[in-house]
Amino acid sequence: MNPSLAKSRPDRPRTEQSRPASILVVDDEPGIRDFLQRALAKRHGLVEVAENVDTADELCQRYHFDLLIVDIRLPGRSGLDWVMELRAAGNDMDVIFITAYADMDATIGALRTGAADFVLKPFRVEQILTAVERCFERRRLARENTALRRQVDTFVDRLYGASGMIGQSAPMQEVGEIIRQIAPTPTSVLIEGETGTGKELAARAIHRLSKLSGPLVPVNCVAISPDLLESELFGHTKGAFTGAHQARDGLFSFATGGILFLDEISEMPGTMQAKLLRVLESRRIRPVGSDRELAVDARIVTATNKNLAEEVRKGRFREDLFYRLNVVTIKMPTLRQRPEDIPELVDFLGKTLAAELGVAPPTFSREDIHALQAYNWPGNVRELRNLIERAVLLGRLPSDIMSIQGSAPGRESPTSPFPAEWTLAEVEKSHMRRVLESAGGNKSEAARRLGISRKTLERKLRSDSALTRT
Repeated sequence: MNPSLAKSRPDRPRTEQSRPASILVVDDEPGIRDFLQRALAKRHGLVEVAENVDTADELCQRYHFDLLIVDIRLPGRSGLDWVMELRAAGNDMDVIFITAYADMDATIGALRTGAADFVLKPFRVEQILTAVERCFERRRLARENTALRRQVDTFVDRLYGASGMIGQSAPMQEVGEIIRQIAPTPTSVLIEGETGTGKELAARAIHRLSKLSGPLVPVNCVAISPDLLESELFGHTKGAFTGAHQARDGLFSFATGGILFLDEISEMPGTMQAKLLRVLESRRIRPVGSDRELAVDARIVTATNKNLAEEVRKGRFREDLFYRLNVVTIKMPTLRQRPEDIPELVDFLGKTLAAELGVAPPTFSREDIHALQAYNWPGNVRELRNLIERAVLLGRLPSDIMSIQGSAPGRESPTSPFPAEWTLAEVEKSHMRRVLESAGGNKSEAARRLGISRKTLERKLRSDSALTRT
C-alpha cells in the first residue's frame, strides 16, 4: 500500500448507509495534514489525508467522502483542476478550498467549481471546524428541502392536478393545459395579468413541471434601483463601483440550470432592455467591471400587469426584446372572470391560513360564498387571500368584514343585487330563477346548489309556468 495513505479508521464498504460523516484532506504540507486530521477526527467518523491528488484518487476509490478539504496549490495537478475533473465526472461532494495565496483568479475558479467555502492559511482550528459544520448543515437542509418539496408536490398533484393551479373553471383549465405543454421545453414565456392574479404561481408551476435541476430565482424589476439592476442580474467584480468591496455573482448565475423569473418586466429601464436582449441572443453575460464574458444557462420567464404589445406601440418597450420574450404568452384570468373557483379557493386558503396561524379552520356559510362570488375583486386572488386571513384572525365571517370595510359585495348594488322595494318572496323567487338558469334548466342541479330538495324548488316555483321544464 502507498505509505502516504494515512488511515484513521479501518476499511469500510462504500455501500454502508448508517455511517458518520467522512472527510478527505488533500494538502502537501505534513503539518497541515496532521493538524486537520487530529482536529476533525474528534468530531467525525472517518478522516483521511493525502499529500497529492494521485493519492487522493486512490482514497476516493476505497471510500465515499462527504467532504473534501483541498489545497488549491499542490504538486503535479492543482487541487482546483482535480476538483473540476471530479465535477465533470458527476461527483457532487462538497469542497472547502484552503490556500495561502488569495488571488482573484483562484477565488473565481473555486466559485465556479461550486466550492462550499474558501479558507485562507494560516487558519485557527475554530475557523476550519466552523466551515465544516456550516457545510454539513447546508447539505442537511438541502436534503430536507428536497424531501419537503417532494411531499408538497405529491400533495398538490393529488389535490389540484399536475399544474398545481387551483380552479376548475374553463379559464384556469386553459392556463393549466398551456403550462403542462410548455413546461418541459426551454421556450421563453411571457405571463400577463392584473396584479394579484397569480403570475408568480404560474411561473412556479412551470418550474415544477419542467423538472429543471436549478432553482427558480424571482426578480422584481420595480423593487431594484435602475442603477443596481445590471449588477444584481449580471454580478460585478471587486471595485467595479463605489461600495463593491468584493466580487459578487449575479442572479443569472444563481439561476443556472433553472429559471430566472423577471416580474414587472415592462418597468425595466431601456438600457437594461438592450443588455437583456443581448444576453438572450448570445447566452452570455458580462459582470459589471469585468472584461470577461460568462456563459449562462437559465430559462427566462417574464411577467407584467400591462399589455406589453401596447407598451411597444407607445415606444416604452423594445420591440425586438418583446418578440424574444413573447414566444409563448399565458394570460392569467381575473378572479371576477372565474367566480365558480371561489368556493375552492376559499376552502384552500381557509385551511392553509388556519394551519399557518395555529387556529381552527373557519366555516363559511352559503351566504358568505355567494357574497364573495358577487364581489368584483379588483385585487383578485391576493385580495381574497387577505380577506380570508383577516377572517381567520378575527374570527369573523368574510361577509361581516366586507360589510364593516364598506366593500361592495354585489356587482349591481352596494348592498344587494335586488331592488330595495322587493318583498322577501320576490327576492327568493328571483334568486331561484337565476340559479336555475345558471344550471341550464336542470332542476336537480339547481336544488343542489340552493341546498333544498327538488320538490321544494318545484313547489316554490309552481306558479311560474316558464319554469316547469324538466
